[in-house]
Amino acid sequence: MRKPPIHKSFFNAFRGVFLMIKSERNFQIEVFAFFINLLLIFYLKLSTIDTVLVLTVSFGVLIAEIFNTAIEKICDIIQPEFDKRIGFIKDISAGAVILMTISSIIVGILVYWKYIFN
Repeated sequence: MRKPPIHKSFFNAFRGVFLMIKSERNFQIEVFAFFINLLLIFYLKLSTIDTVLVLTVSFGVLIAEIFNTAIEKICDIIQPEFDKRIGFIKDISAGAVILMTISSIIVGILVYWKYIFN
């Protein structure tokens, strides 16, 4: 099988992101939070280091959600009926998202605190 041209690969990747936005409620919420962070970065004039921290954890949440959704979709194809082993896989995949989200909230508090309350 031939590799697609580079522009086609980028198109497919961005199509995947748009499919996530279109079909996944949690991803929509996380994208909304990402844009709030972008506004705060500019409004509060975050330093370069603080901006990098906020963007890194923000993208981390989005990436974790994409992987979680991919794992869940694969599990649904492999076993459409209820299976507690599949449930376990889906739960630990969702656990990765919640841990990334918690870490991003902690980073957000630590970064934004000094801009808002000082």
